[in-house]
Amino acid sequence: MPQTVLILGGGVGGLIAANALRKALSQEHRVVLVEREAAFVFAPSLLWLMTGSRTAEKISRPLARLEKKGIEIVRGEIREIDVARREVVVDGRALAGDHVIIALGAELAPETIPGLAEAGHNFYTLAGAGALRDALAGFTGGKLVVLTAAPAYKCPAAPYEAAMLLEYHCRRRRIREKTQIHLYAAEPGPMGVAGPDVSKAVRQMVEVKGIVYHPEHQVKEVDAKARVLRFTNGAQAALDILAYVPPHRAPRVVRDAGLTGESGWIAVNRETMATTHEHIYAIGDVVSIPLKLGKPLPKAGVFAHAEAEVVAKNIAHAITGKGKPAAFDGEGQCFIETGDGKAGFGKGNFYAEPVPEVKIHPPGRHWHAGKVLFEKDWLRRWF
Repeated sequence: MPQTVLILGGGVGGLIAANALRKALSQEHRVVLVEREAAFVFAPSLLWLMTGSRTAEKISRPLARLEKKGIEIVRGEIREIDVARREVVVDGRALAGDHVIIALGAELAPETIPGLAEAGHNFYTLAGAGALRDALAGFTGGKLVVLTAAPAYKCPAAPYEAAMLLEYHCRRRRIREKTQIHLYAAEPGPMGVAGPDVSKAVRQMVEVKGIVYHPEHQVKEVDAKARVLRFTNGAQAALDILAYVPPHRAPRVVRDAGLTGESGWIAVNRETMATTHEHIYAIGDVVSIPLKLGKPLPKAGVFAHAEAEVVAKNIAHAITGKGKPAAFDGEGQCFIETGDGKAGFGKGNFYAEPVPEVKIHPPGRHWHAGKVLFEKDWLRRWF
C-alpha cells in the first residue's frame, strides 16, 4: 500500500531525511517536505557571511531543486499539528502522513530580552549576519561586543568562533588597536557539555587573541539608545557594535500541539528519535535529549544530520521490510574557526558515560581547509 512520509521543516534534519527517504523508497510512496522558506541556508557559513567572506547566494540553495528528485515541496506556515491524526494544517491546507518527522528547529526569540533586537545584530540569521557585515564596514574602532543571551543555544562553538573571526577581521582592516572586543556569555564556560578540557581549550583560543571573556553574565536588558548592556548580576557594559545569539525556544506550533515536556522541547527515544506518539518522530534542534552529566545533548547540525539518517532508515524499513533498524549513537564533530585561515576540530561520543568523550585538535590551516571543502561538498551533495 502506498504511504506518505510528512517532513516538517527544511533545515539540515528535514533535508537529509527527505533525501534519504526518497532514495530508499519507490516512487509509489510520497515524501513531502513542508517549509515556509523558499531557500535552505547553510548555517555554519553565516560566520563567513558576517565578515564578508561569503554572499547570501553562495550559501543558499532553492528548496525547489529537490522536486527533480521526486520530493514534494509544500511552502507555507504550519499552523497546527494534530498528533492523533498525524495531520498538519499549512496555511489552511490539511496534509496527512502515515509517518511524520518533526524537524522544525529552534525558534529564535530576541524579543524576550528588552532592547536586544533594537540594539544589535542576530548573526544566527541570514538577515542579521548581513546587517552585521554592513555595520562592520563603517566601523573604525570602539567597543565590539559578542553576547550569548541565554546559556543554551544551538551550535555551541559559534559565538566563540564569531568573536575570534571578528578579532581577525579587525586586524585585517588595521583597526584592532582601536577596538576592544568583549565576549559576554550567559554560560559558565565554552562548550561545557564537551567537558572541562574542551571548554578550557576553547577559552584559551579566545583569550590568547586579547578578547576579554566574561562568563556567567546573564543579560537582563539592553538600552539601545544609550548603547548599554545590563546584566542580572548588576554589571553593565557599553558597546558600539553588538553581535548576539538570542534566546531559543520550541516553535509555537510545537508548543500548542502539546509536544513539549518539562524541558520545553520534544522528548524522544535517544536511539530512534521516536516520540510517545505512534509513527511520529522528532529530530534536530526541536528535541531535548538528556545526558548522564545532567545537561542535554547540544543542538547542532551534525546531530540533526545523523538523527535524520537513523529515522529515515527506520521508516524505510517499516515500509519496505528491507534493511535493518538503525540507532543514533551520539557521535558528533565540529570545526572551530579561529581566524588567520585556521580552525580547530572537535570530535567525540556525547553518549559516553558518565561524561562525553570528546577530543579537540588545536587550530591549523588544514582544519580550515577541511571546513571549506565540507561546505562545498554538503551543498553539492544534497541539492
